[in-house]
Amino acid sequence: MHTHELLTLSAAIVPDRAAIVFDGKRISFAELALRANRLANALADRGVGPGDRIAVIDVNGPAHLELYFAAARLDALYVPLNFRGRGEEIAFPLRHAKPRVLVAGERYHGLADSLRGQSAVEHHVTLGEPARGWLPFASLMAAGAEDELRFPEGDPSRTAVLLFTAGTTGQPKAVMLSHDSFTSYMLSSVEPADPEVEERTLLTLPMYHVAGLQSALASIYGGRTLVMQRQFEAREWMALIEAERIQRALVVPTMLKQVLDHPEFPGRDLSSLRVLTYGGASMPPSLIERAIRALPRVQFINAFGQTESGSTIAMVPPEDHVLEGPAEVVARRRKHLGSIGKPLADIEVRVVDEDGKPVAGGVTGEIVARGPRLMRGYWGQEAETARAVRGGWLYTGDLGYIDEDGYIYLQGRAKDFIKRGGEMVSPEEVENVIHAHPGVEECAVVGVPDETWGERVVAVVVPKAGASGLEEALLESCQQHLARFKRPEGIVLVDELPRNALGKVLKRELRERLTRRAE
Repeated sequence: MHTHELLTLSAAIVPDRAAIVFDGKRISFAELALRANRLANALADRGVGPGDRIAVIDVNGPAHLELYFAAARLDALYVPLNFRGRGEEIAFPLRHAKPRVLVAGERYHGLADSLRGQSAVEHHVTLGEPARGWLPFASLMAAGAEDELRFPEGDPSRTAVLLFTAGTTGQPKAVMLSHDSFTSYMLSSVEPADPEVEERTLLTLPMYHVAGLQSALASIYGGRTLVMQRQFEAREWMALIEAERIQRALVVPTMLKQVLDHPEFPGRDLSSLRVLTYGGASMPPSLIERAIRALPRVQFINAFGQTESGSTIAMVPPEDHVLEGPAEVVARRRKHLGSIGKPLADIEVRVVDEDGKPVAGGVTGEIVARGPRLMRGYWGQEAETARAVRGGWLYTGDLGYIDEDGYIYLQGRAKDFIKRGGEMVSPEEVENVIHAHPGVEECAVVGVPDETWGERVVAVVVPKAGASGLEEALLESCQQHLARFKRPEGIVLVDELPRNALGKVLKRELRERLTRRAE
C-alpha cells in the first residue's frame, strides 16, 4: 500500500473532519488532500519528479505533512532534517542526500545560503518571511493547479523517506524507508478512519524522528485529528490536552518527567487522555510507576524500535501497566515493565550470537529483526548497509535476552550510541569536536545513566601538558558546533584513559566509574 492512500482514504471517509490543528487553525482532511495535490503540481512545474529529494528543516507544523504527501504523489523522497542541528550537522545531510528542494524556517536561511555552492539545492523555499533568493511557501502553494489530480506511479516498495540517524564513525546515516515500511504497520496496528469514531492525537515528537513521523501518518490513516505542537514544552503540552480534549499522545521519558514535575500538573484537567505511548529511551521504573499513579485513567504503552526498523518492533501492552491484583500478578507485571515487550504481529525478532545463530531463552545476544517494515538500507552507504542487514535480518546493535514469557530485556548496546531524551548521540561525533581543541591529548565520550534524560553525555579528557581553562573552552566549542542534546554535560579531566591490551579505550569501565561517582 502506498502512503499517499493514507490521506486519500481518510479524505474520502471523513472529508470535513479536522485533520490538523495548529496555532488554533484547523485544516480538514479534504483541505489537506487538496493542498498536498496543489503543492505536488507546483513542484512538478519546477521539474521535481520521481526520486528527487525534498528536504525540510523546521519545527513541527502543517507544512511537514503537506510536503510529505506532495512528495508521495510525485514519487519523490521526503527528507526531514533535525531542526536542532548546527553547521555540519545540517551541511552534511544536504551534501549527502543532494535534495533538489529545501524548505526551511527563517533561522536556517544563513546556513543554507552559505552552502549554495556546495549543495545540489535548486529551489530554496522559506516557511517564514520573504527573503532574497527564497520563494515563500505560500507562493509555491498558490502556484499549484487545483483541478489536475496527481497520483504516484511508483511501487510501494520504493523509498519514501530518508531519515538521518547517528553513525558509528561520527557521520550520520540516511535510513531509506519505503511506503511499505509505514503502511504495513498501519494495516496491522491501526483502525482506518470511521465516521462514527472521533479521536484527537497530540504530536510532540519532531517529524525528523521516526516515531514522530509514524505517529503523524497513523493519525491521518485513522482519521484522527492531529494537534501539532511546534516542539515540546510541558506547560503547553498540558494546556493543549486540556483545551483540545486530547485522547492520545506520544512522549519520551524526559518529557513525561517534566510534565509530572511541573508545578501546574496537579491542577490541570488531563482527564480526556486515554492512551499514552512512551519510548525512545529507557524508562526508570520509579518514573513509570509514578506516572501510573498520577494518571490512573490512562492506558500506557511502551513502544520500542529504531529508525532502521521503521519504528516500533516490540511493545509492553497496557495490561502490564495495571499494578493491581494478586501479589504474584503484580510482581510479574513489574518485571515486564523492565522489558521492551513482545514483538508486534508483523515483525519477527530473535536474539543471536556472534555467528548469527539463535541463542536459548535467557541467554544474552544481539537483537535482530525481520519483516516488511525494515529499512531498504542506508542511502549511498553500501558497506554500512551490509553490516546492518544480513540474510534479511536487521542487526539492531542492541544486546538483550528473551524470558520465558516471550518478553525482551535489553542488556546494553553493541554500539556505543548514547540515548539522551530520546535522541541518539554518536560519541565519535562529539569526540571529533573535542579532539579539535589544541589543549586535548585524547578523549572518550560516554553516556552515564540519568533519571531525567535517560543518559547524560560526559566527556573524559586527557589534557596536554600546560593546558589551562580547558573545561570552559571545550564547553564553549561544543556549544558552537553541536546541537544542545549532543553537548557534554560534564568534562572530566584524567591523566589517562583505561585501555585493553590492544589499546582500545574501555568505555564500559569509564561508564562504571562515572556512574559510581554520581551515586
